[in-house]
Amino acid sequence: MKSLFVEGNSVMHRVSARAKLLVLAALGVVLFLTTNLMLLGLGVLATAVVAFSIGLPARSALARLKPIFLTILIVALFSLAFNPWHVAIVALLRLTALMLFAAAVTATTTIAQFIDEITLLARPLERLGLLRAGDVGLAVGLVVRFVPEIIDRYRAIREAHAARGIKVRPTTVLVPLVILTLRDADNIAAAIDARGVRRHVN
Repeated sequence: MKSLFVEGNSVMHRVSARAKLLVLAALGVVLFLTTNLMLLGLGVLATAVVAFSIGLPARSALARLKPIFLTILIVALFSLAFNPWHVAIVALLRLTALMLFAAAVTATTTIAQFIDEITLLARPLERLGLLRAGDVGLAVGLVVRFVPEIIDRYRAIREAHAARGIKVRPTTVLVPLVILTLRDADNIAAAIDARGVRRHVN
């Protein structure tokens, strides 16, 4: 499997995973507490500087962000259809700033670091008997790990459509994408259970 992690020695690489996740959470709270377009615009600018300073070539960085940005744009257009333009712009700026910083976090944090930090955060809930912290950390790690695989599958399916002269439609792309993803998820779950990974996580 591919990983979203990018080797480097930028400032974001040197910051601890815990600090980055806490800043991401705080940023989300701050962004959703304001509707000021100027402040939100500055937030987008600041997070863009962070996202493009991790050492990844601009073209590669934009290729990573394109699918997520298209999703955000669709959400903003949907919001515009039912709300004043100001509300739609606010949603666009908020989500874009979060996306840029989250992309920088995932590009500078390894899967192992993600799993360790999420597991640690889930410990109090485990003590209450609500869940198993190790399982939560493993689940989050697998989700992060699967993102580039899903993007690559989408591109492969789209290219296969183009090679056959088939028009790309959501239904003709999503169905095989979901089937392939679920199949791999079943295989990974079976491999995890066969190795007793979840039983040995403390």
